[in-house]
Amino acid sequence: MSKREDYEIRTETLLQPIAAAQGVEIYDVEYVKEGGDYYLRAYIDKEEGVSIVDCENVSRALSDALDREDFIPDAYILEVSSPGLGRALKKDRHLARSIGQEVEIKLYKPLEGTKEYAGVLKAFDEGSIVIAEETGDRTFARNDIAVIRLALDF
Repeated sequence: MSKREDYEIRTETLLQPIAAAQGVEIYDVEYVKEGGDYYLRAYIDKEEGVSIVDCENVSRALSDALDREDFIPDAYILEVSSPGLGRALKKDRHLARSIGQEVEIKLYKPLEGTKEYAGVLKAFDEGSIVIAEETGDRTFARNDIAVIRLALDF
């Protein structure tokens, strides 16, 4: 297990009782380096959407818990936010909740001349994702997908 994965798992474990107490669910936790800074990001959600107050309350409680446990030796910036409308679908539980919704897929390498596809998420399994396009169903290998996210309708 990498340092990043360890930090994410341990943070999610600390976050579980905090999220439950605040009436929110954990969408994702990520530990990333951007530029010269490390970021520990916790994404929270709830049916009616999260507010800035939800984020503040979870951030304060999580910050205190992280200070007590002190398992991340690097300096980092803690961010707590909503995953947003065009949220990335990183985990199987995210995909399962999004069946029947419009998604956008970006590939690492072009397929038939393009790296971007959109359609309705129909199915997924360990190795593939299926979307319904206007011309029919299209299947992608999961390891070819750079990102899959909910499509934004404006």
